[in-house]
Amino acid sequence: MAKVGILMGSDSDLGVMSKAAKILEEFQIDYEMTIISAHRESDIFVEYAKNAEARGIEVIIAGAGGAAHLPGMCAAIFPLPVIGVPIHTKTLGGVDSLYSIVQMPSGIPVATVAIDGAANAAILAAKILSVSDRELRKKLADYKEGMKDQVAAKAKKLDELGYEAYLRQM
Repeated sequence: MAKVGILMGSDSDLGVMSKAAKILEEFQIDYEMTIISAHRESDIFVEYAKNAEARGIEVIIAGAGGAAHLPGMCAAIFPLPVIGVPIHTKTLGGVDSLYSIVQMPSGIPVATVAIDGAANAAILAAKILSVSDRELRKKLADYKEGMKDQVAAKAKKLDELGYEAYLRQM
């Protein structure tokens, strides 16, 4: 049963939101992913948000660009955590999306990550779920240790090669 719902308002958001799916897969967290519009199919959206908890969804990650109402509307209906992913836009570079998601009224919080930050949204979802899952908490600790090891390996390689040779290999 899916624990995380990944939503996006358009298939143009799939390249960004697939990064959340990849991270959730790495942590072996079940998810469902769909394209849904709070504006163009509001009746279908409302049914999704109302029934998500009953289907086992514990966290929603919602990506949206422009007016970016999807995360906020999820938070208004879905009683559990919602994480908003502002999607980069051509007109304002995603700042419009960021402001739309982060500026929620009191009582309707949406955890918000950086523009196009779907990977961090998935890690945050994993951290939320890990509050009641020690095995997942261990996977998160291992993930963090792996990032530390990657940085150390890169630093060692830079020391060995020098910056010009290192740049040529990038």
